[in-house]
Amino acid sequence: MRIDASRRSLIEDFLNDYAHAIDDGELNSWPEFFTEDGLYQIITRESFDAGLQMGILLCEGRGMMSDRIVAMETANIFEPHTYCHILGRTQLTLSAGGEIAGRTNFQVIRTLQDGTTDIFVVGKYLDKITLDGGKPLLAMRRVILESRRIDILLVYPL
Repeated sequence: MRIDASRRSLIEDFLNDYAHAIDDGELNSWPEFFTEDGLYQIITRESFDAGLQMGILLCEGRGMMSDRIVAMETANIFEPHTYCHILGRTQLTLSAGGEIAGRTNFQVIRTLQDGTTDIFVVGKYLDKITLDGGKPLLAMRRVILESRRIDILLVYPL
């Protein structure tokens, strides 16, 4: 089913806000883009297509997401870097039951402290989106990476 223009615009703005928050270093706000029991998974396309459950990262609920950010800020040691998300237009579908599914192709460009810039990852987001009081939230975000070769500097959420 088609999604009306105003709801589409609301969801597209929400998904762009998600990417901008990460790119702007507002990582403490990352869990707030999810429902309380939201699921966030990073998995390679190869594993996803094979129906394998084991991915690179899995967070079940805002609590796990918040713990990941705290660990990143207090315990993890990594080279400082920034992301710049480039998003394709989101394909949105509405099921008969009212569930909103989204697919957004993306690439993340990473810049290191020394100015080195590279295409860090490329893939697609597969999302289940809910509206809570008119506000979009991610009930699930699967980050499907095109390559199975992943840089060890995967610290920030994608």
